[in-house]
Amino acid sequence: MTVWLVVSILALILSPLAWLRPSRKQSRQMDLRLQARRAGLAMQLAPQQWPHWLEKQPPSPCPQYYRARRAGRVDTWSYWQVSPGVWWNQWREVCGEARLVAVFAELPESVYKVEADSRMLALYWGERGEEGVVETVKGALDTLA
Repeated sequence: MTVWLVVSILALILSPLAWLRPSRKQSRQMDLRLQARRAGLAMQLAPQQWPHWLEKQPPSPCPQYYRARRAGRVDTWSYWQVSPGVWWNQWREVCGEARLVAVFAELPESVYKVEADSRMLALYWGERGEEGVVETVKGALDTLA
């Protein structure tokens, strides 16, 4: 009886330690973020107001991977992936620029949005994918920068 009492007290004391261990999803996210940091990408959780016409609303805040653009780039654009491989701008027009379409085709399905302004190129991503997905994302951002 005393043995069971001691074992149950120890289990009660040690059980909160299991809560401190990250889940598999959190571990995968940490690994992807470290890979991205090593590859030279910056990451932050950015609050977003997503368009009402998206079928599936992405999370807010959403992981934003970004990098600086090359000097002299002044084009600004923003495209949302409404279904795998289909990219729309804010007026629900399909992306027709061949250079962008070629790069967007390589991106994983869990990318929600890609936008550019004169200073920065950002990619909003659900952080899901297979091995090598960080290299794909970095390659796309490097090509578009």
